[in-house]
Amino acid sequence: MRRLLITFRSFKNSLYIFLGSLALILGSVGIILPILPTTPLLLLSGYFCIRSSRKLYLWLIHHPVFGAYIYSYLSYKATPFKTKVMVTLFLWPYISFSTFLIDRLFLNIMLVTITFIVTGYIW
Repeated sequence: MRRLLITFRSFKNSLYIFLGSLALILGSVGIILPILPTTPLLLLSGYFCIRSSRKLYLWLIHHPVFGAYIYSYLSYKATPFKTKVMVTLFLWPYISFSTFLIDRLFLNIMLVTITFIVTGYIW
C-alpha cells in the first residue's frame, strides 16, 4: 500500500509538472499572440508548479519575464497598464489583417466581435 501511495505521488507530481510546463508554454506564446490569455495561463502554471515543486515555483515567480505578470496580478489584481496597451496595439492589427484575408462576412463579424470582447476583458 505504501509503495502504491509513493507511485501515485510521483505520478501526480509528474502530471503537475507537465501541466505547469504546458501552461507556461501557452502563456509564453500568449505574450506574442494576443488571442491567448497570458496572465491566467501563467497563474495556472504557478498553481501546478507550487503543487509539484517549490523550487520550480520559486523559479517561475522570480523569472525576469514571467514573474512580473504573476507579481502584478497577485499584488494588484490587474495587468499593468503598459501590458494592456501593448496587447491592444498588437491585437487590432493582427485581427485587421486577418479580416482582410478572409472573404466571408460572417467570419469577419465573428473575428471583430471576439476582438472587442478580448479588448474589453483586457481593459
